[in-house]
Amino acid sequence: MSLIRLLAAAALAVILGACTSIPVEPLPEGMTDQPPAEWAARSARLAQLDHWELSGKLAVRQPSDSGTAIINHWIQNGEAYDLALSSSFLGMGSTTLRGVPGFIELTLANGETYRSSEPEALVAAATGWQLPLDDLVWWIRGLPSPASDYRLLFEEQGRLAMIRQAGWEIRYDRWQPFLADYPELPARITALKEDKRVRVVISDWQKQAP
Repeated sequence: MSLIRLLAAAALAVILGACTSIPVEPLPEGMTDQPPAEWAARSARLAQLDHWELSGKLAVRQPSDSGTAIINHWIQNGEAYDLALSSSFLGMGSTTLRGVPGFIELTLANGETYRSSEPEALVAAATGWQLPLDDLVWWIRGLPSPASDYRLLFEEQGRLAMIRQAGWEIRYDRWQPFLADYPELPARITALKEDKRVRVVISDWQKQAP
């Protein structure tokens, strides 16, 4: 019996040792993972904003290449998006991305059109940029994507500061009251993943009729 107890104790020590080796990432200073009292109502209201148009700038930095683009328009109609970019980077010129979750049609400046059931892979192949489009539709409104687990971090004043999801860290650098009857919307977002960075600066946001 003493041998069994000894083996059990040894096994427990191994398990506890394995658990303590898992790093527990501390909260950034001045942030909390406890949502403010109005978060549920705010997020529900923003989720209702699914017909809109915005314009601004997009900047991508990654080890292989970097570049910027003008967002001529990003029109969202429910799950369908129409994103028009202009950039001299890599000769992209005017590039249009249209799609829904799980499908994309990409048209380059020379008129060549490509379609794929893997949006991120097609965008990466055509432009060299890695853009999490299906998740970005949610992040751009200050919401986590429902596609995977996430962690929300808030400033002490209660404003959303960061979303951690799908290996990305989305930082909300600036907010602005773009639309009447809606909460403040992001005016600048920085999304980080390993050695990749995507920054979106929004200059205008308009609500569209369904």
